[in-house]
Amino acid sequence: MSVLLQVQNVSKKFGGLTALKDVTFDLPSGQILGLIGPNGAGKTTLFNTINGVYKNDGGKVIFRGVDISDKKPYEVSKLGMSRTHQIVRPLNDLTVLENVQVGACFGHENHSLAQSLSIAKDTLEFVRLDQKIDQLASSLNVAQKKRLEMARALAAKPYLLLLDEVLAGLTPSEIDEMIKTILAIRDQGITILMIEHVMKAVMNVSDRIIVLDYGQQLAEGTPEEISENPEVIRAYLGDPKLAEKLMEDR
Repeated sequence: MSVLLQVQNVSKKFGGLTALKDVTFDLPSGQILGLIGPNGAGKTTLFNTINGVYKNDGGKVIFRGVDISDKKPYEVSKLGMSRTHQIVRPLNDLTVLENVQVGACFGHENHSLAQSLSIAKDTLEFVRLDQKIDQLASSLNVAQKKRLEMARALAAKPYLLLLDEVLAGLTPSEIDEMIKTILAIRDQGITILMIEHVMKAVMNVSDRIIVLDYGQQLAEGTPEEISENPEVIRAYLGDPKLAEKLMEDR
């Protein structure tokens, strides 16, 4: 299995604060890698460093064999990486369809506006938003906006999809539906790196999990290994019984 993404000793500082320190991991093609940790652990900072929002202060990010450490987000997107955001960012004055067309036009396949139409329609059907196609993005509820942002990212035809807390704020039934969508995305051959606080979900969909704590890697392993790791339980899960229940749910 080929390695799609390599994060090598990546560090990031904001003034005197070290947000990331020597983060290192490989992400093989076709896997789902979960990224967990307490609030402020550096998870979104790592996303922003990987896709070019922040320039890392040390180390390298290599995507599809290319060092992207100095590339801008739009350059990274052109290489086949797309993302969602923890706080959704729809283009509120555009329709649902037009939002997704934007993703198709600015992805690595460089589709024209005309070509983007069929891609956007197919993607909206995949995420079950095709009934909202002509509505303004601003009219959608939270769950629908999360699906819209996912659709816009998918329309870019990524090799790697970064998902930043796509389950936050959803009801249990909405979470179950989103989990099915995430697994369906993986089944299409798209590799996924996801930040998530809904532990039952991340334990069920991830092939491997990385735990960050104060900007450093605390642990890496399978969901089973992570749930049984004493340091993870102490720093994040907090209660051994919670870990046991999580594994019962798998």
